[in-house]
Amino acid sequence: MGTQRFTPEFKEEAVRQIVERGYSVTDVSARLGVSPHSLYKWVKAIKPDKTEQHASDLLEAKSEILKLRAQLRRTEEERDILKKAARYFAKDPD
Repeated sequence: MGTQRFTPEFKEEAVRQIVERGYSVTDVSARLGVSPHSLYKWVKAIKPDKTEQHASDLLEAKSEILKLRAQLRRTEEERDILKKAARYFAKDPD
């Protein structure tokens, strides 16, 4: 007894029922006569890879961190200048 082959269209429709229409893998498996293991494999193969999105999010976060560090540095420099000025003007002119 050989392994049953399914067309790409059949696989896409099975995955669409799970992903877009919200049917459970168990329901689709029973209705179409496909093993749940195969369905999970098909869903994983068709779903877009999230590594690119994750990398993009990481890059954006790093960029934000660098921008905030630079802003913090400027703010600390301004604070230090104001402290020096306050000390200078607080001295009694004797």
